[in-house]
Amino acid sequence: MPILTTEKLIIALKKLSDYIANPDQGFKNLILAAQNSNAWFTIDEVERSLNALHKMLNQQDLETWFRNITINKNPKKVGLILAGNIPLVGFHDVLSVLATGNIALIKLSSSDDKLLPALLAQLIIIEPQLADHIVYVERLKDFDAVIATGSNNTSRYFDFYFGKVPNIIRKNRNSVAVLNGQEKPSEIASLGHDVFDYFGLGCRNVSKLFIPEDYSIKEFFEPIEHFKEIINHFKYNNNYDYNKSIYLVNMAEHYDNGFLLLKEDSGMSSPLAVLYYERYKNIDDVATKLRAEEENIQCVVSNIPFELKTAVLSFGESQVPKLWDYADNVDTIAFLKTI
Repeated sequence: MPILTTEKLIIALKKLSDYIANPDQGFKNLILAAQNSNAWFTIDEVERSLNALHKMLNQQDLETWFRNITINKNPKKVGLILAGNIPLVGFHDVLSVLATGNIALIKLSSSDDKLLPALLAQLIIIEPQLADHIVYVERLKDFDAVIATGSNNTSRYFDFYFGKVPNIIRKNRNSVAVLNGQEKPSEIASLGHDVFDYFGLGCRNVSKLFIPEDYSIKEFFEPIEHFKEIINHFKYNNNYDYNKSIYLVNMAEHYDNGFLLLKEDSGMSSPLAVLYYERYKNIDDVATKLRAEEENIQCVVSNIPFELKTAVLSFGESQVPKLWDYADNVDTIAFLKTI
């Protein structure tokens, strides 16, 4: 098998970024048809994901990322069990395997089995040498390592089957936001993207809000009003109605702005169309809780400079990760160097 070079990969990925910004009609048709097989994959959300990939694959960041990457001269087979909660969520795992010169054995999610193959097919057109490095499988076998993304329940299954080989096994995670009460309305409006993009289905979506004890909820609700159209999506609306009815029947205190429910709760993972919140007196107590929950938190959105292993991002940045923003804070490239 001919050895890929870093230079070829950077050129190919930059051309893919250009293609994403200006796709052919066939890919445009695929975007239009995506929601027919997965109602969550609306045109807006697929385009949002593609725009994030376009930003990620810029020349400067590609060159920076590849400086610490060594191409494996003896490619290993890396099994990838991909998630399908948001469009193209598995792209970065595939990219990491290709960037290190290894072979991606891809087990697609049934929820996202068209967009990724189409994008990778275009990448192969750009750089035909990659054809030997991309293999689709129905069942993983003959692999040297595994990267599997799933739930807390499926992780036990993954541990049983893949525990004897080098692996990254991902479980449920959520993201949180911490407010200090001094945020501008424009910052809260940006926070709305961290909450509502992809309908809140991603691990980088904020599902928990920490607010000062005297914080007025209207200071949060008013700037996010322009996200109200989300309620028109029937699946999101079904979740909103269901959770609202549960709270009303149980007489559980909550806030409701017509498209999002806020409920005071110590948990980190809120139901869809619900945002948990927790009031605090001392910001140091929040920092202590965040450190204790780091294994369950994907990222923190805040203006407060917390010192955490978890990434702390500005408002509106959770859904536009960089190449080096690895899921679960596990460096995929460093892992692939060890196999």
